[in-house]
Amino acid sequence: MSLINTQVQPFKAQAFVNRNGKGEFIEVTEQTIKGKWSVFIFLPAAFTFNCPTEIEDSADNYAEFQKLNTEVYIVSTDTHFAHKVWHETSDAVGKAKFPLVGDPTHALSTAFDVLIPEEGLALRGTFVINPDGVIKTAEVHSNEIARDVSETLRKLKAAQYTAANPGQVCPAKWKEGAKTLTPSLDLVGKI
Repeated sequence: MSLINTQVQPFKAQAFVNRNGKGEFIEVTEQTIKGKWSVFIFLPAAFTFNCPTEIEDSADNYAEFQKLNTEVYIVSTDTHFAHKVWHETSDAVGKAKFPLVGDPTHALSTAFDVLIPEEGLALRGTFVINPDGVIKTAEVHSNEIARDVSETLRKLKAAQYTAANPGQVCPAKWKEGAKTLTPSLDLVGKI
């Protein structure tokens, strides 16, 4: 069954976040994410090879996410304690100003269907969630392939556009400001 257009299941997790040079542990729940857009980015584990490059890419684009009223949540099956140390010891991870969520019980990884049970690690999954807590996009792929956050931003903007403009759809390669389509019988077989 697809997660698309389903409600994020109830959860409670601990995260490490360092904003304005002050690190702290916070609780993140399904209620925390309501009221603004969210992007959940699942990683296999802290202290790995590709994962810091994805966190750095997210950090380098965080201002754009913030302009779009969106919070980024990086999730791995480690604890929030491991995320604190990772943030302090990796220059790439140290750029993160968004929550680094621990999922040692695998509850989130299971709920988002990205857990590799025999490894206790998550696949690389990216989910755009609307302010009502409904999953609008899902991308899951093999762990040796890191993602490009610019594509996540494009999908986020498309999801926000279609939410604000019911009846419109964003065609392939749609970018913010580009023409959209209004589905109708007149378009069938003409595109």
